[in-house]
Amino acid sequence: MSSPSIRFELASKFGSEYGPEEEQAAIEVIQNQAPTSGNACVAFEREFAAYCGTQYARVVSNGTAALFLSLVAIDVKPGDRVLTTPLTWIATAAAAATLGAEVDFVDIDPDTYNLDPAKLAKKVCAQTKAVIPVHLYGQCCDMDAILALADARGFAVVEDACHAVGAEYKGRKAGSMGATGCFSFHEQKNMSTLGEGGMVVTSDPDIFERVALYRSHCARVYGESTKYCRLDEAKTPMGKRFWWQDFDDAGYNFRMTDIQAAVGRIQLAKLDALNARRVECAKYITEGLRGVPGLKLPVTAPGGTHVFHLYPVEIDPDVYGMTKEDFIYAMLHERGIKIGTHYNPLNWTEAFRKRGFERGQFPVAEAAAERLVTLPIHPRLTREGLDYLIESIKTLAH
Repeated sequence: MSSPSIRFELASKFGSEYGPEEEQAAIEVIQNQAPTSGNACVAFEREFAAYCGTQYARVVSNGTAALFLSLVAIDVKPGDRVLTTPLTWIATAAAAATLGAEVDFVDIDPDTYNLDPAKLAKKVCAQTKAVIPVHLYGQCCDMDAILALADARGFAVVEDACHAVGAEYKGRKAGSMGATGCFSFHEQKNMSTLGEGGMVVTSDPDIFERVALYRSHCARVYGESTKYCRLDEAKTPMGKRFWWQDFDDAGYNFRMTDIQAAVGRIQLAKLDALNARRVECAKYITEGLRGVPGLKLPVTAPGGTHVFHLYPVEIDPDVYGMTKEDFIYAMLHERGIKIGTHYNPLNWTEAFRKRGFERGQFPVAEAAAERLVTLPIHPRLTREGLDYLIESIKTLAH
């Protein structure tokens, strides 16, 4: 049986890790009265854009806000059609649905679990305004095929890179290839900004302008857009001029705080090392589980890097000896290890059954979801913890 420390290590399934550098950065912001969207946010945006290889970046409150603002920026509206994968967190599709767009799903590649470009081509129509490829589990979609189709058919590509910060596709960073790239810094992601946070990146100045405006009430203020506060030439009732702030539209408040951004800057500086540790852990798990009957281990497509936000495994119950549900139960109650389930297809959810979807429409995604589990993976895993994880999975196999 494992020690309490190993059980705690394997109960903390995902996420990054913080150290004294993040603590000091947070203290310094507190000592500076902890502003919202101040100098730390500006520096974080500059550094993140440089890391991704884009012209612009804007910090936001979370990954959902990044997706929503990206669709606002490309002018998605009621009647437009937005395509994405059914195997993702609901925020991907909900961002479009809340804008009144018609959402449809495209089935997945059975090996990478990412959206299948061949199936995408059959779904695109004249009303398709945007496609949201999700770089699931930390690996980029087949972006050459998706971008070629976008050029030919005239839709925008909004990358959901919330799982894939730091991943690459043929030398290009995740998030840098579409009209925008969207990132999440939730507590479970590869880098985090104190539990929540996000970023939008783009190299299109017009898109950036709209993201910046709608993120903060559509206010024309210095640092938020290319237009600033201006002097009203009209007279007040007292006959004096006054400064006023204009609003282009009714926008939103999706700002990030400086304390989050200060921590984000430290996390970004550590990101490549943190991701390298994830890759090392994933390789060790793969070698340890190779050959175990009934397990389908992750596949990394040629030309890209996988940063293993999650480590997906498919369980064949007839060969492994137990169902996905029994495996999750046994791992927790017999071995003290929490196993994840990412994700149920969105066409199974009440939210999208209300919108006309039903079971059986996306057979590849649905068959995978019936068997998929995600193993604990994070930079804090030790060799002892990894060995216990591998030994536990082997012990349960019949």
